[in-house]
Amino acid sequence: THDSIAVGEDGPTHQPIETIPSLRLIPDLTVIRPADGNETAGAYKYAVERSKNDSRPTFLAFSRQALPNLPNSSIENTLKGAYAVIECADPDIILIGTGSEVSVCMDAAKDLEGKGKKVRVVSMPSMEMFREQPADYKDALLPKSAKKMSVEAACTSGWGEFADAFVGIDVFGASAPGGTCMDKFGFNKANVISCAEKCMAGETGVLSNGSQGKH
Repeated sequence: THDSIAVGEDGPTHQPIETIPSLRLIPDLTVIRPADGNETAGAYKYAVERSKNDSRPTFLAFSRQALPNLPNSSIENTLKGAYAVIECADPDIILIGTGSEVSVCMDAAKDLEGKGKKVRVVSMPSMEMFREQPADYKDALLPKSAKKMSVEAACTSGWGEFADAFVGIDVFGASAPGGTCMDKFGFNKANVISCAEKCMAGETGVLSNGSQGKH
């Protein structure tokens, strides 16, 4: 599982914020972090078929948290590596999440839409699978002209390939209930909205790295 700081009371020694980014660096390893049950089914399908047909490994990083099924999630969309769970034309910003953070992005998008902003939310269960898609699909989903911000409870390293701005955690965690850790380190609707507004205003790079949760 990749629960990161959501592991909670076990504290920083059991909150591996760097594991997912480091696994993505291994050649020929596909890393999948599903955000709901449909993505989990797609991840299993990919992993079994890749093992059987190509003798290649797949790493599945699940969540122990209860998560809602996403709109537009399916086995077919999971196999694309990334897809829109909330779609709109000509978005003011694209929020890219993985795993449990996708639902946080959706909550933030709804509030931003209430402020008149057009927001696309993308679930990216697998960077490796997305890279394999046709260029026209990748360019349509994440157009170069659009402002893009990633949200993942892990180190921000590696997201520059897909996003302009990043919400992540580049510090050690803390011993507290999982929900408290996620909130204090910035994985909540209010912080994602604040960072998205900064991104739309032209700010780039790491907009939230978890340092606000240290004390």
